[in-house]
This record gives sequence, C-alpha cells and structure tokens, in this order.
Amino acid sequence: MSELKAKIREDMKTAMKNKDKERLGAIRMLLAAIQTEETAGVKHEVTDEDVLKVVAREIKKRRESAEIYAANGRQELADAELAEVAVFEDYQPKQLDDDQVAALVDEAVAETGAESMKDMGQVMKVATEKAAGQVDGKRLSAAVKARLGA
Repeated sequence: MSELKAKIREDMKTAMKNKDKERLGAIRMLLAAIQTEETAGVKHEVTDEDVLKVVAREIKKRRESAEIYAANGRQELADAELAEVAVFEDYQPKQLDDDQVAALVDEAVAETGAESMKDMGQVMKVATEKAAGQVDGKRLSAAVKARLGA
C-alpha cells in the first residue's frame, strides 16, 4: 500500500475516534475515489503519485461544484464543498506561489526551446512533470500561455 494511502486511512481512524463527522465524510469520499482508481481498467495497487493525482482531481471537482453552487445562490452547499477541499489539501504537497510557477515555466520554455503558442504542448508536458502536483493545471496553463504570448 502506498504511504499516502496508509496515512489517509490512519487519518480516517483518527476522525472516527474524534467523532469529526465532516472530516470523516470527506476522507471516506477520497478513499472511495482512490479505490475506484485501483479497480479501473486493470486492477492494480496505486502509488503515491497515483493518489496525488486522485486528490488533485477531487479538489478540482469540489472547487468547480462550489463555483456553480455559489453562482446559483446556494452558498451553504458551496461552503460544504470548500470544507472538503480543505481536508483534501492536507494530502497535497505544498503549492507553489506565482513567482515559483513563473520560474518553473521559464525553465520549461528554456528546456524545450519553445518560441510560440504552437509549442505549448511540449512546454506543458515538461512543466507538469517538474511541478509534480504542486500547482493546479489551470494555473500552470495560464502561466504558460502568458509566457508564450497568447
């Protein structure tokens, strides 16, 4: 079992003991998403990298849902989604700030020799590998577009 998955399971036990229903519910949903990832396609044991991808995907889903709820005047539902995001963020690596993202994009552009938007795919591939879950894909994409002059 991956170390991160084991940590999530331990946190679930702690939440049960502390009777923290909100945190427990969020962790159970995350473990369900991880289990779905394990059984999708060929059954396999997930790595820490796979778990980080699942966490990032779940955070993205929750944030998008929160935006939709807030836009439709359902702030209580948006707040519930954002509370789950806060729990999931505990399992992500420290996120990069804007200056660090810009530096990462500059490195990726230099490494690929990109000159225009037609090279964006190559830059995104390198930048995503370097970021390793430390930056949201949407933020990274916006930084690459800005750097390449879109």
